[in-house]
Amino acid sequence: MKHHEQGHGGYIGTRREFLSRYGMGMGALAMGGLPSAVASGATSPLSPKMPQKRGKAKAVIHLFMNGGPSQVDTFDPKPELTKYDGKKIPLELKTERPTGMAMKSPFSFKKYGESGLEVSEIFSKVGEACADELCVIRSMRAEVPNHEPSLLLMNCGDSRLPRPSVGSWVTYGLGTENQNLPGFVSMCPGGYPISRTQNWQSGFLPAAYQGNYVDSKNKDPKKLIEHIVPKHLERSKQREQLDFLRQLNEKHAEERGRDQELEARLESFELAYRMQLEATDAFDVSKEPKYIREMYGDTLQGRQMLITRRLVERGVRFVQVWHGAGQPWDNHDDLEVNHRKLAGQCDQAIAALITDLKMRGMLDETLVLWGGEFGRTPVVEMPKKGTNAGKINGRDHNHYGFTTWMAGGGVKGGHVHGSTDDFGFAAATDKVHVHDLHATMLHLLGFDHEALTYRYSGRDFRLTDVHGEVIEDLLA
Repeated sequence: MKHHEQGHGGYIGTRREFLSRYGMGMGALAMGGLPSAVASGATSPLSPKMPQKRGKAKAVIHLFMNGGPSQVDTFDPKPELTKYDGKKIPLELKTERPTGMAMKSPFSFKKYGESGLEVSEIFSKVGEACADELCVIRSMRAEVPNHEPSLLLMNCGDSRLPRPSVGSWVTYGLGTENQNLPGFVSMCPGGYPISRTQNWQSGFLPAAYQGNYVDSKNKDPKKLIEHIVPKHLERSKQREQLDFLRQLNEKHAEERGRDQELEARLESFELAYRMQLEATDAFDVSKEPKYIREMYGDTLQGRQMLITRRLVERGVRFVQVWHGAGQPWDNHDDLEVNHRKLAGQCDQAIAALITDLKMRGMLDETLVLWGGEFGRTPVVEMPKKGTNAGKINGRDHNHYGFTTWMAGGGVKGGHVHGSTDDFGFAAATDKVHVHDLHATMLHLLGFDHEALTYRYSGRDFRLTDVHGEVIEDLLA
C-alpha cells in the first residue's frame, strides 16, 4: 500500500478524509483480493480482466419485468387452478393482503419447440421462436412480498442494506471490452423504478462500476445520452482542456489518498470524451437493416432491445433492460387486460433479441435473464382501498414461488427446473433462492461466487453474502 507523506504545501486533510483513509481506507487493497480478475498494468478500473476460470458467458442482459409478473399466467401453467376456479384451494396461504378464491389463468398455454416447453399465449412469439433456448426456473423464491426489498434483493443481493448491484460486481470482476462505452448500462424508459438508482448502484465498490442510466424512451440518439458532444468546442481544444483538468484532479486526488469518488470523476471525464463518437453510433438503430428493425418492431421495447444487442456487440459487459418503471406488472386488478397489454409490448422484441443473438453467434456467450422481483398469488386479491380499486380480478404479491428464465451463456435450453405446488403458490421441488441464481450467473461468467470479494470496513463482502449455491442442473 502506498503511504502518502505530508506534503503538497503542508496539506494534511480533513477529519473526514483522515477517517476515510485510515479507518475504512481498504480500497487501495481491494483489487489485491481478486488477483485473478485484475489485468496486469491496467490503467482503468474498467480495463478487460480475466475471470478466475474460463466462463461460457462474457456478457449479461437482464430483462427486468418491474412489478412482479404472474408465474401462473406466463410460464408456469396450473390446470388445478381451472378446476378450483372460484373455490377455496386446499392450501394454507400466507399473503400480504386478504385474498379469496382460486382464480384460473385467463390465458391458454401451448407447448412449443422440440422440448415441448409450455408458454402462455401472451408470450406466443417467445414460445414460437425461443422455446428450445429457454431454461425456465419455476421454483424461484425471495424473502418478502414488498417491492422495494425484493427489487434490491434481485438486483443487489440484499433486501435491506445498500450493496453493489449485480452489474457492478460483473464489471468489477471482468471490466469491459470497449473502453469507449460504459461497462454497465441500465435502460429504463420514462424515469426511475422503485428504489431508483439503488437498483444499479455500485455500493461500496468504486463508483466507476455503477450502472449508467439511460432514459430509452427517446428516439434521437443525441437525446438518449445528452451533453456528450460539446456544441461550441473543437475536439482538439476539448482534449487540451481535459488534459489540464486531469493534471489538477490528479494532484487533488493524490493529496486525498486516491479517494474513489475523485477517481470515478476522473474516469467519467475520460469516458465521456471517448464516448462522443461511439455512443451515438451504438444507440442509433437507424443504421440497422430494415429487416432487422422490422424483426424487433418499431416500438419502445423494440428499439430498446435492438440497442441492447448493439451495446453487447460492442463489448458492453452488462445491460439491464427495464419494462415497467411505474410497476405496470403489479396487477392487483384487471390482470387479464394489463398482463396481455404488457406482454404484447415486449413479446416480439424479446423473441427478436434472442433470435438475433443466435443468428450472429452471440447467444452462446451472452447470458439473458428474464423476470421480476417476485410473482403473484394464484388466488384473487380481495377488494381493498388503494390497491385494486374495489375489483376482484387481480393477484397480490407472492415471493414464495415464482418464475424466471435464462437463455444462452451456457444454460440448458428447452429445460424446466423445479416446480411450484399444484396451484402455483410456493416453490415445491428443487427450490432456487435469489442467492442461488446469482451464484449460478457468476459461475457461468467464470467466477466462484465465494471468491469474488471486495474488502470493505474490515470484512470481505460478496454478492451472495454468506449464502448461495450453483445450481448444476441449469448448466448445459
